[in-house]
Amino acid sequence: MFLTRFLDFGGSFSRYFQIVPAWSDALKEEAYRIRHQVYCEELGWESVRSDLRETDEFDMHSLHLLIRAVASDAYIGCIRLIRTDPNAPDDLLPFEKTCAGVLDRTVCDPSRLPREHIAEVSRLAVIAPYRRRKGESGRPVSMEHEDFGTPDQPRFLYAPIALYMAALELARLNDVSMLFTLTEPRLASHFCKLGAKVTPVGPPVEHRGVRIPSMVNVNEVIRRIPRIFRPLYRVIAEEVGRCPVSWNPALSGAPAPAHPPLSGIHDARTPGR
Repeated sequence: MFLTRFLDFGGSFSRYFQIVPAWSDALKEEAYRIRHQVYCEELGWESVRSDLRETDEFDMHSLHLLIRAVASDAYIGCIRLIRTDPNAPDDLLPFEKTCAGVLDRTVCDPSRLPREHIAEVSRLAVIAPYRRRKGESGRPVSMEHEDFGTPDQPRFLYAPIALYMAALELARLNDVSMLFTLTEPRLASHFCKLGAKVTPVGPPVEHRGVRIPSMVNVNEVIRRIPRIFRPLYRVIAEEVGRCPVSWNPALSGAPAPAHPPLSGIHDARTPGR
């Protein structure tokens, strides 16, 4: 990656954005409305609904995150972490249903993993004014090589990366060790630039465009975050950690895991790290 000198991504992020765990019903409603705006109104991937909320059966046992624009004090994006249903742990996650016939179970068989330690990242959405460039109106997020800038004019696309980092930290706090997702091929490529080892678990499938079923090891990805992005992760982790782990009513029957210390993520300016 050509971003070779230190940039204060953590400080810059805080000036413009904030990650907000959607722990209350009111905050979850904000996420559902963003999803409706992006998935139903802007992209047409789902039918427009009279209540202007995009929801499904998986929201009941999901954890939700929002991203807020500081200047406008408006929520501009969201993401969710779908847990397995504690009352029916063998029920399939969405990607397991969509990719049932193509999953490469020699790479990873989700059905053999402890169900309480896996989850799926989905419904990543950022509203149009914060993602749209020419030709980008048909995607829920936007990320290209130029988003990382040049050596002379570096840039960073905060919203989708921040939401994915927040989902990683939320997974860590909830003792989720393996995350699955259906990812655009180019998104998987760009996340590798950020140190994430994204492992395909099957061939590409057609699901609102070409998607690759993939998995990441949560703790491994956190350990591999490049030095330059560690201050950003620290800021996001602090914001995610401001709410109790057990804020989802569907998970209230299960014991909340202890908050382990965030290790291996040091300030990029720390000598020898």
